[in-house]
Amino acid sequence: MKKRTLTQTTPGDKLMTFVVYFVTILVALICLYPLYFTVIASISDPYAVYTGKVSFFPVGFTLDSYKEVIKNDQIWQGYANTTFYTVVGTMFNLALTIPGAYALSKQKMFGRGFLMMLFVVTMYFSGGMIPTYILYKNLHLVDTRAILCIVGGLSVYNLIVTRTYFQNSISEELYEAARIDGANELRIFWNFALPLSGPIIAVMALYYAVGHWGSYFSAMIYVTKTSYQPLQLVLRRILILNETAFAETMDLAVSDEELAAAARRSYLATTMKYSLVFIASAPMLAAYPFVQKFFVKGVMVGSLKG
Repeated sequence: MKKRTLTQTTPGDKLMTFVVYFVTILVALICLYPLYFTVIASISDPYAVYTGKVSFFPVGFTLDSYKEVIKNDQIWQGYANTTFYTVVGTMFNLALTIPGAYALSKQKMFGRGFLMMLFVVTMYFSGGMIPTYILYKNLHLVDTRAILCIVGGLSVYNLIVTRTYFQNSISEELYEAARIDGANELRIFWNFALPLSGPIIAVMALYYAVGHWGSYFSAMIYVTKTSYQPLQLVLRRILILNETAFAETMDLAVSDEELAAAARRSYLATTMKYSLVFIASAPMLAAYPFVQKFFVKGVMVGSLKG
């Protein structure tokens, strides 16, 4: 009987390889198509997009939607606000998450289990929207830039993931050697733990930054000043105004030229929606490749131990 070597493949192995590649490519196409459609719809003729004629290729190439976006000062102000909230908010999140996770990773920490239980409880129960609003109102944080930086300052899930990284990826013997050399806990964290935590810091920074960049619900509740509103709320307001312009014009006695212009604005609002989505997503898409090499290592922390 002929023995099979490790380098030989059976028809079943080839079939399984084909299925794996086919499913992987199919899932990749399903994930990439919405982004692809957003791009081709944003550069297609507004009427073709409005009537659903755009599916796989652009129809009637035009950059009118991008021109409308670029000349709108509100969008650039929203962009600046969102950038500020993302940078400052992410730094605030990391300042809470990284030291907190390091402290909770210490097995001998007094009350560690009780503190961890308190954190976990907040994952399932909260004070509610109205009490939270009253709290921020009494703290004089409503209608300020600070509110959008500190709301949701700590994600318990991210805290647990980061704690697991400190427990599994950094040897306790390293900490003991530092203590023998006379280092205190603060110096151990700053000079040893933090420099070795690059992968998890990159992953947490990406998680928090994406959350801040796409956040709009907190701004709807806590911010009424248009000069403080983030990009997402600005985009929402512009789209609503453009989409309702045509309906309002229909109720008025206007000329054919005015009606055609209103219809054009309504159609253009459809392509503007896609161009705004692409513009709003571009910074996060550009940032991902720079943290990708850390992302796989950081997100798989704790999956294997040994």
